[in-house]
Amino acid sequence: MMTSAPLYFPRRAEHFMAMPAIADPVTTIEQLLALPEDGFRHELLEGVHVVTPAPQLPHQRVILALIRVLDAVLVRRDDLELFMSPADVILTPRTLVQPDVFVVRKTPGEPLRAWAEIGIPVLAIEILSPSSAARDRGVKRRIYQHAGVGEYWIVDLDARLIERWLPGDDRPEILTERLAWTIAGGASGAIDLAALFASLDR
Repeated sequence: MMTSAPLYFPRRAEHFMAMPAIADPVTTIEQLLALPEDGFRHELLEGVHVVTPAPQLPHQRVILALIRVLDAVLVRRDDLELFMSPADVILTPRTLVQPDVFVVRKTPGEPLRAWAEIGIPVLAIEILSPSSAARDRGVKRRIYQHAGVGEYWIVDLDARLIERWLPGDDRPEILTERLAWTIAGGASGAIDLAALFASLDR
C-alpha cells in the first residue's frame, strides 16, 4: 500500500471565489512558510510569490494515474521516494516549489522526516492548468533545469501529451504514445499515454 504521498484534496466551492489577499509582499521562503493555510498553493519562484487555486477534477485524476504507475516501480526501491503536493521543495534560497508529483533520493535505512531534507528532485511533474500553463512552461521549467532536476515532465491534458525536459534541453521531447523512463541508479518503467489519458474520460 502506498503511504508516501499525501493526497491533495479539492477544496470546497467557496475556495474558488477569490485569491487570498496578502497584506505585505512575500519575497523570502521564511515569509512564505509563515503564511496561514488558505487552501491555495503558494510558491516562491526566484523571489516572486505566486498563488495557484485548487486544481480541477481532471488534473487530480491524472495525478492519481501517474502515482499508480510510478509507485508500482518505486515502491520496491529504498533509495527513492515518491511524493505529491502539497509540499515545500526548496531549490534555492529564493525558490520554493510544489510540484504536482515528484521523486527524490534518500539514503536507504534513513527515512526522510522533513521537506528540508529532500534536496533536488530526480523527477518533477506538473499538470498544466489554465492558471499555470505559462508559468510551468516558462519560469518554472527554467528553474527546474537550472536546479538540476533530473527530468521534468509537463502533462498537457488538452493535447494529451507529455513534454519531457532534461537539464540541458533547449526543446522538449514530445511524447504522445509511450513514455519510457529511467532514473539513474536503475529504476525504470514505461507509461502508456493513451491509457493514462483515458482516465479523463471516466
